[in-house]
Amino acid sequence: MPRVLVAGSAGFIGTHLTGYLLDLGWEVVGVDNFSTGKPENVERYRQRPNFTFYEMDITQEVPEGDYDYIVNLASPASPKKYLSLPVDTMLVNSIGVKNLLDLAKETGATFLLASTSEVYGDPLVHPQPEDYWGNVNPVGPRSVYDEGKRFAEAITMAYYRYDRVPVRIARIFNTYGPFMDVADGRIIPNFAYQALTGQPLTIYGDGSQTRSFCYVSDMVEGLFRLLTYEGLDGEVVNLGNPDERTVLDVARLVVKIYGVPESFTFLPLPQDDPKRRKPDITKAKRLLKWEPKVPFEKGLRRTLEWYKEVVNVG
Repeated sequence: MPRVLVAGSAGFIGTHLTGYLLDLGWEVVGVDNFSTGKPENVERYRQRPNFTFYEMDITQEVPEGDYDYIVNLASPASPKKYLSLPVDTMLVNSIGVKNLLDLAKETGATFLLASTSEVYGDPLVHPQPEDYWGNVNPVGPRSVYDEGKRFAEAITMAYYRYDRVPVRIARIFNTYGPFMDVADGRIIPNFAYQALTGQPLTIYGDGSQTRSFCYVSDMVEGLFRLLTYEGLDGEVVNLGNPDERTVLDVARLVVKIYGVPESFTFLPLPQDDPKRRKPDITKAKRLLKWEPKVPFEKGLRRTLEWYKEVVNVG
């Protein structure tokens, strides 16, 4: 059976990917330092015979061994989290990535970097294709994540070009679903918690900024195809759902699903917050034969039901 190292296995997407690979019969070695990942996510799989977990900081060390694949999902991913861990975010996307690339070089493993749509910054091109270089403020508050991921992509491609390490890069757009921390700080968990606890939903700006939300099961399928398909070394591929919606429309849908009164609080838009976000997934369709299947409202209902259980109201 294939053996895979999943860095960031206790995080939101890492938890889902770990379960997906275990169900396929793969041997999964997970690693996380719990800076943002959750111990309870590891416990979901602790009894599985083909799962091993190491609590470890990949900027310091990585689990040695032979691997067929290495997936790097290790990084704070929401503004709330990476702004509270700015230096850690930069280090895991530089030293941490280098340590995993060295391991891939040593073992011959295929390396998949989970990058982000944030490498496009506040885009001047819409929708965003992979050959768009982005509009990023290199010294703004969000640069610890945006430039961290851009560096991660650059060093990944350096190992590919100069050391022939087989690498693939996924630029992940907004993803949602169960297991996303209610305190994550991103749009859907924020709205869910506020609606469930009787608070007005916080909207930054006037709510006209857009996001494109991909349900996590679709994202995991895309990541798996990018990881395992032949002939994709050195490819950079957008993964996300091109169903573009305004933040205000999402807020209205959340209160409708929960059946609570519509009440919003409007606050200033954070510095460098993207005004529009929508992936061009032409490349993913062509190379991976992949596109999202779960309609937004269906996925949102599943997610909001999970938050209702977690927040323990109703």
